[in-house]
Amino acid sequence: MKKILVAYDGGEAALKALNTAADLAQALGATVSVVSVVPVHGGRIGLDPWDDSEVHAKELTEARRLLRERGIDAALLEPVGEPAPTIERIAREGEFDTIILGSRHLNALERVLQGSVSEHVATHADATVVVVR
Repeated sequence: MKKILVAYDGGEAALKALNTAADLAQALGATVSVVSVVPVHGGRIGLDPWDDSEVHAKELTEARRLLRERGIDAALLEPVGEPAPTIERIAREGEFDTIILGSRHLNALERVLQGSVSEHVATHADATVVVVR
């Protein structure tokens, strides 16, 4: 593990993922980048961001602060798109060898209705994927 991408949305599972990324980066001398994807939905004119990008910016700022407290200077990424495929694309294009994300512990019905970002990334990404519970 030399180049870690951690998905962060400010939730409890994401905080665990961020801490795991920090632990691994410190132990292995890896670099860390934090991604917070602003989701989109179909609108009258193409795709419209439906989630407040300011919220994501605050989450990324918080992630940067938490990592700096541990001596890690992380790059921050705030793309717009469908979360799982966007995380996979960023990992591939950025040549990240590890993706770390949290699991929201969805039940079967919630996974069908909402989709599981961690499950999708774990089964489709080219990098090693660590799902933190």
